[in-house]
Amino acid sequence: MRGTLRTTVVAVAAAAALTACSAAGEDEDAPVSNQTDATTPASTQDDDEVEVTVFDAGNAQVGTVWLEEEDGGVEIEVAVSGLEPGFHGFHLHTVGECEVDSPDPNDPAKTGDFLSAGGHLGADAGDHGEHAGDLPSLLVDSTGAARLTVRTDAVTMADLQDEDGTAVMIHAGRDNTAHVPERYAPEGPDEDTLTTGDAGDRIACGVISGG
Repeated sequence: MRGTLRTTVVAVAAAAALTACSAAGEDEDAPVSNQTDATTPASTQDDDEVEVTVFDAGNAQVGTVWLEEEDGGVEIEVAVSGLEPGFHGFHLHTVGECEVDSPDPNDPAKTGDFLSAGGHLGADAGDHGEHAGDLPSLLVDSTGAARLTVRTDAVTMADLQDEDGTAVMIHAGRDNTAHVPERYAPEGPDEDTLTTGDAGDRIACGVISGG
């Protein structure tokens, strides 16, 4: 979705920088940096592309997610920074609300950061690993940044932009997709694992607005 445009932008920026150096009488072989902040879009937003800002519980922006209907599915691109290195669960949740210290709509007695977003999209249709909202985990590098592009045909943009919207969610821990070998759990994974994949607390959230 962004690869061609990203390559073009970097190439043009490099050419402009070299021209400026030459005009100033400086070394034309000076290196040109093509590094960009992890939360900066790599290209101008397309008309049909939805851009979602992701915030942590302190209301600080940690990243951006771009979504676009494409070839019978939805392409999702995410760029984040400022997170703890390692794998982090990444999902689509049923309600487009990202409120801190909020009640779980399925269990109002339970409160916590971003619980207002409800459970995984499609959790009522099966166990974790088969939810429509299940996505690959983010791999955050030693600088705290991560990028991921994934395409899924388990949802459409109409699904994500329904009446109450959808939330994109980043979790504190890695997602085991409820894959627990029988030798570790002879009776099978417990309810928490089958629901969430043991990805832990919700640390960042973004709203896909509803229709």
